Amino acid sequence: MPTAAVVQAGSVPFDIDASVDKAIRLMTEARDNGAEIAVFPEAFVGGYPKGSTFGAPVGLRTDDGRRQYERYSNGAVTLDGPDVERLTEAAEELGLFVVIGIIERLGNTLYCTALMLDPEVGIAGAHRKLMPTGSERLIWGFGDGSTLDTMDTPLGRVGSVICWENYMPLLRQTMYAKGVELYCAPTVDDRPTWAATMTHIALEGRTHVLSACQFITTDAYPDDHPFEVDLPYGSTAIRGGSIIVAPTGEVLAGPVYDEETILYAEIDPTAKTRSHLDFDVVGHYSRPDVFELTVRTEPRNSVSFD
Repeated sequence: MPTAAVVQAGSVPFDIDASVDKAIRLMTEARDNGAEIAVFPEAFVGGYPKGSTFGAPVGLRTDDGRRQYERYSNGAVTLDGPDVERLTEAAEELGLFVVIGIIERLGNTLYCTALMLDPEVGIAGAHRKLMPTGSERLIWGFGDGSTLDTMDTPLGRVGSVICWENYMPLLRQTMYAKGVELYCAPTVDDRPTWAATMTHIALEGRTHVLSACQFITTDAYPDDHPFEVDLPYGSTAIRGGSIIVAPTGEVLAGPVYDEETILYAEIDPTAKTRSHLDFDVVGHYSRPDVFELTVRTEPRNSVSFD
């Protein structure tokens, strides 16, 4: 059976080149251990600014906060830029399918994006987080229905749902309707409750779930990075909790905390088919006579030119 890898590691905050170097090294390690797909955490390239408020209390902005945002923005990447090209070329050379979280810059707005890389076609999808969580809305824009992408792989069809998007029932239903067989959940949610969420989704969608979370400590950030609140785990900024779950709800690997590691699991493509004997949330268990979901997949641009 084919093997999937979930990478639990921290980015190199505000350093694009170092983060891409680290990603390629971990991609190579996963491939060398037999993986055909590797899933990385949310915001792996570009970083997650844990603990920073960007000087934006209600009704105020500070010059220091704007300088923080400038540095953060300078660490973002564009889909057509050299950094994404390096990742794409590495996936091609390794023959590895990759899902990796990036901070994407488009114009003057940043997006939290899950990049899907196919070793033969390059960028197969780039899903922008539809609903940034809480204060993330200050620094990240909102995605739209045009980036609800999937990617076909030898292990099955891959879809990506980022962090607390996984608590949006209609978004999950959309992914199930797209036929997702490997449901990838890049995240920075390191709470113990996350494992229960991933198990629920595996059972609900009858799908393999691969969730990758960062593990990163405060000393990985620059000395002047403002941790403006007390972190719940002391010097650990994000503590991991990555996990792989089968369509039956069986945990195949993880959750693992407080270390960098790569989780591996064999993927049985037929497990999904067997699991749909008694439950198909978009088929024989869906009741379309009572419930209906419409998904708008056209791009939503603020300005259109005829």
